[in-house]
Amino acid sequence: MPSLKDVRTRIESVNSTKQITSAMKMVAASKLRKSQNAVNNMRPYAAKLNEILQNINAGLDQESIGDYGQERDLTRILLVPITSNRGLCGAFNSNIIKETQSLINEDYANQNAAGNVDVLTVGKKATDHFSIKGHKYIGNHDELFNELSFENVFPLAEELMQRFASKEYDRIIIIYNHFKNAATQVVTSEQLLPVNSGEDSGESKLQVDYLFEPGKREIVYELIPAILKVQFYKAMLDSYAAEHGARMLAMSQATDNATELIKELKLQYNKARQAAITGEILEIVGGAEALKNA
Repeated sequence: MPSLKDVRTRIESVNSTKQITSAMKMVAASKLRKSQNAVNNMRPYAAKLNEILQNINAGLDQESIGDYGQERDLTRILLVPITSNRGLCGAFNSNIIKETQSLINEDYANQNAAGNVDVLTVGKKATDHFSIKGHKYIGNHDELFNELSFENVFPLAEELMQRFASKEYDRIIIIYNHFKNAATQVVTSEQLLPVNSGEDSGESKLQVDYLFEPGKREIVYELIPAILKVQFYKAMLDSYAAEHGARMLAMSQATDNATELIKELKLQYNKARQAAITGEILEIVGGAEALKNA
């Protein structure tokens, strides 16, 4: 049985940890409210733009749709996993890494065997994993979460679009946690490029008949890049809100576990203290009896 001093030291240590996790929970909750408002405000706009994009793409031929809708033979693939820069958020980061690994080893196994699957990471946790695991890691943009805004995300979205338009890659996929609520994050693999017409999901090929002014080509060439940038920014907002939701839940569970552990340690301490007192009383009684019989 550990000594009273050891148990007291452990109680103090666990109590200190509880205070830290409780503070982190409150900070995460505060950040979650802000990020949740941002993603909820963005979603209707992004959903409507995506609907327009799919309708336009379904109603145009390959020549009119431009560079971003071209379906090509899958030779080179770019995967963009989005994780957080910090840990202590449960399985948030590991789920993204597992999903990315699954895409590499299963969905694009042939391309990977030929060395044609590259990984561009967003978030230090993905960077730490893929930069040292022997994958074709081509760089990172971990700094985006230091100050997440459309202006800061815009250059990366443009870079991805340029890489596809120049035929450096035939498909670009982003992997991120979709924010459902504070307790639920859904791992999502989303094809950013080429533009998905919606046929795979069973949607109608053309739901709306658009009139283009001044002309179809001019409108499409301006609209599609703008929509793609918004879609990518929405994925970043989703991941950011999901991160804080996961961290708040993880810290809440850690705080609850610390509370339970403190109760058990206090019970253990009281039992050990009672045993020590009982032992001292027995020693005193034994000594008194010895003196009496002397």
